[in-house]
Formats: sequence, C-alpha cells, structure tokens
Amino acid sequence: MGTFNESTTGSEQRSLMGEEGGLPAMLREQQLQQRIAALAAELSHTRILARERDRLEEQVGQLREANENLVMATVSAQSLRDLAEATNRRQTEFLAMLAHELRNPLAPLSMSASLLQSLSDSNGRLSHVAGVVRRQVDHMARLLDDLLDAARISSGKIRLSVRPMVLAGALDQAVETIAPRIRERGQHLKVELPDESLTIEGDPVRLTQVFTNLLGNASKYTQDGGHIGLRAWRVVDEVVVEVSDTGAGIAPDMLPQVFDLFIQAPRSLARSEGGLGIGLNVVRNLVGMHGGTVTAESPGEGKGSTFTVRLPLSCSGAPALAAPAGPSAAEGACRILLVEDNVDACDTLRTLLELAGHEVAVAYDGPTGLEAAQARPYDIIICDIGLPGMDGLEVMQRLRREQPHHGPFAIALSGYGQSEDRERALDIGFDRYLVKPAAPDTLLELVGEAREVRQGR
Repeated sequence: MGTFNESTTGSEQRSLMGEEGGLPAMLREQQLQQRIAALAAELSHTRILARERDRLEEQVGQLREANENLVMATVSAQSLRDLAEATNRRQTEFLAMLAHELRNPLAPLSMSASLLQSLSDSNGRLSHVAGVVRRQVDHMARLLDDLLDAARISSGKIRLSVRPMVLAGALDQAVETIAPRIRERGQHLKVELPDESLTIEGDPVRLTQVFTNLLGNASKYTQDGGHIGLRAWRVVDEVVVEVSDTGAGIAPDMLPQVFDLFIQAPRSLARSEGGLGIGLNVVRNLVGMHGGTVTAESPGEGKGSTFTVRLPLSCSGAPALAAPAGPSAAEGACRILLVEDNVDACDTLRTLLELAGHEVAVAYDGPTGLEAAQARPYDIIICDIGLPGMDGLEVMQRLRREQPHHGPFAIALSGYGQSEDRERALDIGFDRYLVKPAAPDTLLELVGEAREVRQGR
C-alpha cells in the first residue's frame, strides 16, 4: 500500500486558492492605476483651464483698461476738436479785424494816389510816383484778400456765386489788373485766346482772382524784361488755361508742395520779391470748388514754370449778357453824404467826389451822420460800417424805417469783407457794398449807377 502525504495535498490547495484570490487584487490595482491616471489627466486639464482662465482674466483687464483709455481719448479728442474749432473761430475773427484795421489806412492812400494822378498830368515824375503808390496799395489789398480767403476756405465759409460765364471775361480782367505791374517791370506778356467763346460754370469774381494770382505770381518771380505767357484752349469737354513764365522756376523737391499753405521756396537775401505763401493755396482750393484742377511744372530753378488750370465746360449754353454800366458821375452832379470816422479817408474821398462835380457833405460819426441824413434829402449816402457812437448798420436801419420809399441810394464802405458782413448790410438796406480800399474808379461808377437808379424811381 502506498503512503498518503497530507501536507503535500494541503500545499497544492493553498497554492490554488492563492492564485484565485490574487486575480481580483490585480484587477483592483489596474483600476486604481487607471483612476489615478484619469485623475492626473483631469488635474492637468484643470490646471490648463486655470491658466486659460488667468489669461482670459488678464485679457479682460487689458480690454477694460483699453476701453477706459479709449473713452478718455474720445473725450480728449472731442475737447481738442472743440478747442480747435474755437481757435479757428477766433483766428477767423482776428483776421477779419486785422484786415479791417489794415484796410482803413489803405483807403486814404489809394484815394490820395488817384488824386495825385488826376492832378499831375503836366508833371510826369509826380504821376509816376502816384502810380507806384497806387500799385503798391493794390498789392497790399490783394495780400489781405488772400490771407482772409485762406482762413475762410479752411473754415468752409467761402460760397461761390456760380453761373454760366465766358472764360475770356475773367482772363481779360485778370490781365487788366496785372498789366500795370508788368509794364512797370518791362516784362512782355503774350496772350493767346481761342476765337470761339468758351462758356464755363463759375463765379466770375473768384475765377478772376484765380487768374490774377497766377499772373501776379508769374510777374513776381520773373526778372525785369522777362516773358510771361497766357494761353487758353478747348480739349473735348473742358477748357485749359496755361500761365507760363521765364522766371525763377521751381526746384523739383518743391513741386509736390507748391500749393500747400504757407509754403515758399527758400529765398536769397538778394531776392526782394516774396509773399505770404498762401496765393497758390487759394488758387488750388478755388479751382477745386469749381470742379477743376491746377498743376505746376518746371524744368528746375532758373528755368521758368508753367501753371495749368483745367475747368469743365458749361452745358447750359451761352451766359446772360451783362447789363450796361450806368453813366459816370461826371454826367450829372449828385448830393452826397459821406459818413466816415477816418478823417484822412473822409477828406480825401470828399475831394475826389468834389473834383468829379458832386456836392458833398461829411460826418465823422454815426449820430452826426444820421442827423445830417434826416435834416435834408441826399441822392447818395456813402457810409462806413464801423463808426463811433452808432455803427453804419444802425444808421441805415433807422434811416430806412423813416424813409422807406424815397430814401437815398446807400453805399456801404467798410473794411469788413466777409460774405456774412455783406449780406447783413444789404439786408438792412444798403444798396451796394464796397470793401476798403475801394478803387476810386469803382466808386465813381457806383455813384453814376446810383444817379441812374434815382432817376428811374
């Protein structure tokens, strides 16, 4: 018989039981490891989210700060805009007052020069001196006009009176204005205009100013005895006007900015000619307001320059014919009341009118002028606007209330040249408005027109 070993059998059973109990433990360990791995991944994701949240919070803070800065910048920009507008208004008002104050002394100078010319027929030297004074006064008046126009254009206060007009009329007036200066310097002007009548839509006064400025610049920067050319021709549906000269020319680096405000080429000590650097800026803006363009060309310094203006032709046909001018004052005497606080200007103008055959009474302030106008009838009143005691507007307003139907023909003579000043004076009752220094010929023509109007009432 064999021998049974109990210990061996028990050992095998325990081994089998140990293997069966270890399997769940391994599974639990694996599950635990998986859970740990999942928690680690979740923790890592949470950390990523936390960093993303911190980054977003930082961006939100930056955006909030940027928004606050934007709000502050907007408020600051509005404040700066308001300040700029207020400064621009004060600048325009200052320039208007400056022009008024500077025009006051120019008026008697202009009148005196005209009187000298009329009284010096037998004295050629005196006539020449009077002509020089007159031309320089006119030049100063044009500088003032350019300065004011630059301010008005920048503030949007320029208004055009556009109508169909013949281009040749504006060119002829510009040539007539510049001709004395060209003759004085011995320069040669060649004008070439087409035979056909070129009609454009424009403001005659402003376009005359454009071509006067261009011709004036050509004369200013051309040597004595030099040549200036004015040509005009038609190209399809536009007209081209060219002003050329043989003068100082323009450096290549200056050409792109020659139309900018207050821009001037460097001047040598020997060159006495110059300006304010605003004339060409005014030209560009006025041409642009007419729907046209202006360009500048030059081969270089000392080789002359050419300015070319292009304007669209009118599609509305021929312009209306201008009314014939009234008779001159010399055809009949008028009773005139002159109200002007500048004694020199008043006395000079009185002499000019008396030499033309008129009867003239004067007053040096508003109340005296009103009393004189109420005391006896006058054919014409020439009245300054800025008067002591009572301004010219109030004088005319009260006079028109008292004499609504048969009052005198009223001419405003003022240093204020802005459009709103003109409109206000005409609305109150003035028939015409002249800006100082008014050309004596223009004033005498108005006196003749006033006489015609009075006779037609």
